[in-house]
Amino acid sequence: MTEFFNRTVENLRKGPLGPIVGIIEKFPRLSAWFVLALGMVILLVIEARDVGLLPGQWAALVVATILVAGACVWIISWEDEPLESTEETAGDKDKSE
Repeated sequence: MTEFFNRTVENLRKGPLGPIVGIIEKFPRLSAWFVLALGMVILLVIEARDVGLLPGQWAALVVATILVAGACVWIISWEDEPLESTEETAGDKDKSE
């Protein structure tokens, strides 16, 4: 399965989507924030289109939705940080022995 994934990513890097894949690899959290916020705003617009909101209310809802998406990505990223420090600590213990 990982071979299939690696081949697919390599083909994307070499193809017309290469620059986009490069940006996603360089800024993974920012990319995740953008994609999540886009999806959440699309859902917001679909679900609230018949409510009769004023333009200022729409703007406030969209801004709040984007900020919530950013908070979600930030909270999810908390799980990434301890793994890196744990691996480094384990590697340091192995070297000292």
